[in-house]
Amino acid sequence: MLSEPNVEFRSAKPEDAAMIRDVVRAAYARWVPVIGREPRPMAVDYDQAVREHWIDVISIGPRIVGLIQMMLREDHLWIENVAVRPEDQGRGLGRQLLAHAERRAIEAGCTETRLLTNAAFEANVALYERTGYVIVKREPFMGGTTVYMSKSLGRS
Repeated sequence: MLSEPNVEFRSAKPEDAAMIRDVVRAAYARWVPVIGREPRPMAVDYDQAVREHWIDVISIGPRIVGLIQMMLREDHLWIENVAVRPEDQGRGLGRQLLAHAERRAIEAGCTETRLLTNAAFEANVALYERTGYVIVKREPFMGGTTVYMSKSLGRS
C-alpha cells in the first residue's frame, strides 16, 4: 500500500482536465494491443466530464497520479472510470480510489456501486473482484465482452 505522506484526494477542477486526459490515456494505453483499439475512456472529452460528473483525483504532492470518475444515480453510484498512471500502478492506488468512491456513495445515501469493464482487462476484473465486486452480467460489445460488476455497501 502507498505510504507517502503527501497523498491526497480532491475534487477535480476545470484546469485539471488536460492532466486527467493524460492520466487516462497513459493508464489505458496498455490495453490497446489487447483489444485492437483504444478503449472508450481514451476518447472522452474530459473538459466536459469534469463539468458534468464527479471526478476526484489522487495526487502525490503536486502530481496527479490517478482519478475516479463517478455519477450519482437514483439507486447507486456509477463508477465510470478508474485510472492510475502506469508508473504508479501496483501501489494500492486503485484500491484507494475504489474505497474513496464507496465512501462517497455511502455519504450520498447509496447502498451499491456499479461499474463495467472489458473482460479482456483481466487485471482490472481481478482487482474489482478482490475488492468485493461481483459480476452481474456479461454482454458482447465491439468484438469483445463487457463485464458489468456491482458491490453492495454496508451502512455504518
